[in-house]
Amino acid sequence: MEEKEPVISFEGADIAGGDNIVIYGLDMKVCPGDFIYIVGKVGTGKTSIIRTIIAENRLAKGKGTVCGYDLGSIREKEIPYLRRKLGVVFQDFQLLMDRSVEDNLSFVLKATGWNDGKEIYGRIEEVLNAVGMKNKAHKMPHQLSGGEQQRVAIARALLNRPQVIIADEPTGNLDPETADGIMRLLTRINREKGTAIVMVTHNISLVHRYPGRIMVCGNEECVEKKLPSAKTPDRTDNPENRKNSEIRYGETGEGGVQKNGDDRELENGKAEGLENGGHDNGRHEGGGQENGQ
Repeated sequence: MEEKEPVISFEGADIAGGDNIVIYGLDMKVCPGDFIYIVGKVGTGKTSIIRTIIAENRLAKGKGTVCGYDLGSIREKEIPYLRRKLGVVFQDFQLLMDRSVEDNLSFVLKATGWNDGKEIYGRIEEVLNAVGMKNKAHKMPHQLSGGEQQRVAIARALLNRPQVIIADEPTGNLDPETADGIMRLLTRINREKGTAIVMVTHNISLVHRYPGRIMVCGNEECVEKKLPSAKTPDRTDNPENRKNSEIRYGETGEGGVQKNGDDRELENGKAEGLENGGHDNGRHEGGGQENGQ
């Protein structure tokens, strides 16, 4: 069987966070149809990997390609075109609050080269229907729930038929039931369209429920690992049984999750947002939502 060409590839890559190297020697390949989680404690370089993928951070060392663009030699004028091949979903939705759902999506399409009104509104209808929001086109963002806003953000990411969706803590601001709905949506897009998904998360329970490949950040490295299967806790009051039911990931338990006898989960660390507080809506072409062809 012919091996698929990776849409994202890092070989021996050093990843910078500001002026410092936060990850050394990253090796990672993302192929069409892959669903990959990036997990780890706050400050271990997860978001720096995302920033490198979208060419916001320069590759410090090694090889890196994204959707055919060489991150080591990419020119500034090429970056907007790279970003059009990606769909980016953020924890805080990053919708423009002064315009409707339809106008949010229209803004991105026009900024990325669409100019036929009929095609623009036809595509908006398609993506809103795909995420179950076809009746919300004329709503303002503040009229929507958090889960609905995130569905609109995913629709925005789909507008230009991206090769990869980059999701940075997309369920971090959502309640468990709503988060579960967002994960079902992402996995359906991944399965039906073959769109690769790279998702940063702290929520290990989601990783258990929606399996994928797992890259673990910690100790200045990011390596692929298998998450231990969740064991059914012993329903006794024996403290030793409770102690032995602990599940951790990473060499030193980075971002570890404990399962206790009541099957509750305790996550270490708070959700990590973008280190600069998010992208300015006018900073990147398409208002920070660089997706499409």
